[in-house]
Amino acid sequence: MAEASKVIHIRNVGQEIAEADLLQLMQPFGTVSKVVMLRAKNQALLQMQDIHSSVSALQYYSTVQPSVRGRNVYIQFSSHQELTTDQSSHGRNSDQDSEPNRILLATIHHMMYPITVEVLHQVFKAYGFVEKIVTFQKSAGFQALVQYQSRQEAVEAFGALHGRNIYDGCCQLDIQYSNLSELQVHFNNDRSRDFTNPSLPTEQRPRPSQQGFPDPGGLYAFQQPGAPFAQMGRAAMIAAAFGGSLPPGVSGTNERCTLIVSNLNTEQTNEDTLFNLFSLYGNIVRIKVLRNKPDHALVEMADGFQSELAVHYLKVCAFSLVPIYEVSLFHFVCNISLLLLFVHCIIASFNIWDAILSIFCLQGAMLFGNKLEVNYSKYPTITPSADAHEYTNSSLNRFNSNVVKNYRHCCAPTKMIHISALSQDISEDAILTHVSEHGSVVGTKLFEVNGKRQALVLFESEEEATEALVSKHASSLEGNTIRISFSQMQSL
Repeated sequence: MAEASKVIHIRNVGQEIAEADLLQLMQPFGTVSKVVMLRAKNQALLQMQDIHSSVSALQYYSTVQPSVRGRNVYIQFSSHQELTTDQSSHGRNSDQDSEPNRILLATIHHMMYPITVEVLHQVFKAYGFVEKIVTFQKSAGFQALVQYQSRQEAVEAFGALHGRNIYDGCCQLDIQYSNLSELQVHFNNDRSRDFTNPSLPTEQRPRPSQQGFPDPGGLYAFQQPGAPFAQMGRAAMIAAAFGGSLPPGVSGTNERCTLIVSNLNTEQTNEDTLFNLFSLYGNIVRIKVLRNKPDHALVEMADGFQSELAVHYLKVCAFSLVPIYEVSLFHFVCNISLLLLFVHCIIASFNIWDAILSIFCLQGAMLFGNKLEVNYSKYPTITPSADAHEYTNSSLNRFNSNVVKNYRHCCAPTKMIHISALSQDISEDAILTHVSEHGSVVGTKLFEVNGKRQALVLFESEEEATEALVSKHASSLEGNTIRISFSQMQSL
């Protein structure tokens, strides 16, 4: 195999395969910065933003045969380490040469969050009066036709929005002029809208289980070899983030987005501390501490997969058996009890994983002296109210950008925290002073990655590290708002 490179070489690229198809093939793994179509050779070169993205893509496609428009394509690292072409990753000359029209065709690349008519209207109305919007799914991805009142408004929107992201790091707009003269809209709903005729019917049809989010059945349906590529979507990105497959015990099919968290320390736990903990596993919509049960709280996450990760990692914390020769009679009894329980579970279920999980579930995440109980709630959502804290638009939601990296870093609470967004002249003493009130610090390490200062802090216990994380994440340290997560490293 060739040396790893940011540039990926794709062969057997037929004439029917467009640049947008190749973008869709690679964007689940990261941002594509450049594309060169070698039409005469039926080949293409794509440059990813970083080498980790290209490695993730090659690792995934080493087990899954990529297919575009029914044609198998073959992927390998290129001998080039960098593309020097000036061709933009999303520019298409034929589109830019099209005759300006008041109707725009927008294709959404790297769509990590749901895009509705309302979202598109908010984006496009800044450049003129939007008359109609129609959305639909094509092989090139999610697309929308946007009709302005005048051609000049469409031209201004094209110039301002083409190549821009709707959300930070994702949902990129690839815009061209449509050759249609008028959009026909028959229903005002989440797929189409005529803003000049609000009296149109809504067309009652079955809706996804979570309004505004994709149907989980399609979201997590992993592509099998030879299956149409259009259905792969976000699943490939998630699988690649976890090394090609989901963590053992995580199904990826859960649809329940709201969690019930109980046994909270009512004096020290609030909505923001819960946000700091649960946002490690996904974006938070809202959190509500129950007035009649102050040691209970509801946490609504952006989708069922993220809530499943939270349950998995916070309900199952590592528990290691203590060597018998090192322990007291109490530890001896604990070791023997766990082993007997393990054997019993194997005999009862004939499933080794269930047996292991049953032992691990004896332990849960500890926070402020209490062991958290995390389960799925019977409520599908949290109703907006005065006592429900909103986090939908919070800039502190970790999965608004660097989605693959954040999934890759998901883990159960550990003894070590990772601190980023530090000032360049920060000292280890300043970091120690900032976090040491939450427990006994074993050691610290200050280092630099790509010119940015970061730190690792090792505590004596997972509980102390968890307390430091929920208390100090998004706090101010020497003028910088720092970010904290658990590190999977075992030692400094």
